[in-house]
Amino acid sequence: MTGENAHDIGRQRWDPERNETETERLDRNWASLLQELRVAQTGVQVLTGFLLILPFQERFTELDAGARLVYLLTVAASIGSTVLLVAPVGMHRMLFRRHRLDVLVASSHRFAIAGLLLLGLALTGVAAIIFDAVLGATAAWSAGAVTLFALAFSWFWHPLRRRRDNSPR
Repeated sequence: MTGENAHDIGRQRWDPERNETETERLDRNWASLLQELRVAQTGVQVLTGFLLILPFQERFTELDAGARLVYLLTVAASIGSTVLLVAPVGMHRMLFRRHRLDVLVASSHRFAIAGLLLLGLALTGVAAIIFDAVLGATAAWSAGAVTLFALAFSWFWHPLRRRRDNSPR
């Protein structure tokens, strides 16, 4: 078998319409993932910064014990999300020039999903905290529930449903 034929077989193992090798597919997936992470990282870092200065505001002392617990859980989710969404950068540095792009892409994919889950929880908590401070506990529960539903639907349920449905639309 010639080198060219082996190369052609490698291309056919993946998406025949793209006509790419496994390495080309991994490079494309890594580039796509980095673009997605750039969007999420900026948002989660701003959110985390906002949450970290919140206790130093005068009105923070007006929050009851329940709202403070929600705040602490929200901060933990936001920091966890930051860690997970930035982790691929550290992994890339540690695996650079080690020919482990397959491990990097697969692990980063998992970190991104877990980071998005925590980001969704942090956004839910922020909605609840803000509505609690402005309108009270009932509005906080409503805002948290609506936010959680909207995120679960748009970030997970709908895409997973579309993933199973192979018909083009």
